[in-house]
Amino acid sequence: MRIVVTGARGQLGMAVTVAAKARHDVLALDRAALDVRDPASVQVRLRDLRPDVVINCAAYNAVDGAEDHVADAVRTNALAVRNLGRALDGATLVHYSTDFVFDGEGSRPYVETDRPNPLSVYAMSKLMGEWLALDTARAYVLRVESLFGNAPGGPSKGSVQAIADALLTGQTPRVFEDRTVTPTSVHDCARATLALLGRDAAPGLYHCVNSGVCTWLQLAREVARILRVPPRFDIARFADVKLRAQRPRYCALSNVKIVSAGCVMPTWQEALEAHLNP
Repeated sequence: MRIVVTGARGQLGMAVTVAAKARHDVLALDRAALDVRDPASVQVRLRDLRPDVVINCAAYNAVDGAEDHVADAVRTNALAVRNLGRALDGATLVHYSTDFVFDGEGSRPYVETDRPNPLSVYAMSKLMGEWLALDTARAYVLRVESLFGNAPGGPSKGSVQAIADALLTGQTPRVFEDRTVTPTSVHDCARATLALLGRDAAPGLYHCVNSGVCTWLQLAREVARILRVPPRFDIARFADVKLRAQRPRYCALSNVKIVSAGCVMPTWQEALEAHLNP
């Protein structure tokens, strides 16, 4: 397959690019090579490249910043998806979304048929992107959460890395004891993406997360165990912290659907071990 990866210099984009290059003809495009917000540029570039698949890793991820930069968030997370969809010319689209589309008022892992209720500008822009992606002829929308890991030479960022870095330097990271997540390894996400494409799985919406559920405190303790450092934390309650943008408290996602499609999703503990102790 000829695969175009947009947003290819980001944490997920680099992992997808590396995984896809093992078997496919991959064209990795960062923002300088293709600004997905520019419909004319997208139309011309995809017409020239003629890909079989476009994997869109470009995103506006500043959750708090989106509250003051609504247009930027919508242009990147929603309208850019429309630009790609209009330029596909028969190609398959893969687009990534987020657990933030839910309000976090649940008490069991969300499934794909649960009704979204975004709480912030960022979350609404991502939900709009889902709608526009699924409006194309053939698309996979994969919701991911709390990404961690990195491709060789690529960025490793996010809350998991921040906790690990703090522990390794003798600091005391703040972690929430009452916020529940399903962490996602970028490598497992990349492999699942390619597995869906390779198996010609039914297009649609999937939750692409590692298996299992944890609070941030439970995850932080596992990080400390793997790193063999003292588990010293500033334990906070999510309900007591005021943030610029609202976030879901319980945002665990069920990966039953993607596993049923034949994609192996290791536990978050296994994925964390592979990342911190390769």
